[in-house]
Amino acid sequence: MCDHRPACTSPEHVVAAHPEQGWSLRCDGRIVFDDTGELLPDGKTVAPHRTYPPRSLATAA
Repeated sequence: MCDHRPACTSPEHVVAAHPEQGWSLRCDGRIVFDDTGELLPDGKTVAPHRTYPPRSLATAA
């Protein structure tokens, strides 16, 4: 997917970013969404894997 010469050493390199739409395209062909989900080049998906603050912090008054 990456056409950088020499080839990228990191698949995390962003090829195209669209923060207004909430996604970016990485060198390895993954589309990564702001909600932490991913769409892989073969069409498979990775479900969002959000982390939440501890309940005591989320319910603080």
